[in-house]
Amino acid sequence: MPRFFIDLHDGTEVAHDKDGYELPDLDAARAQALRIMIRIAQGLSDSPGRQDYVAAVRDAEGAVRWRFRMSLDTDPVEWTRS
Repeated sequence: MPRFFIDLHDGTEVAHDKDGYELPDLDAARAQALRIMIRIAQGLSDSPGRQDYVAAVRDAEGAVRWRFRMSLDTDPVEWTRS
């Protein structure tokens, strides 16, 4: 079974996947990366500011085969009733 690696970048630091996942194919690697990004999205802060995340799926040769990007930008807005 092929091995795929999913590296994560939070806008500041990169976490390189050293172990990888044994998955049947690239579609399964895509689904795994998507599950990881969904878990990250569920844990995002509601603090004002911007949060960026990138997941890169690499194959056993090191070629990036998929890239996922996710951003959350929150800013307070003054609201007045008229």
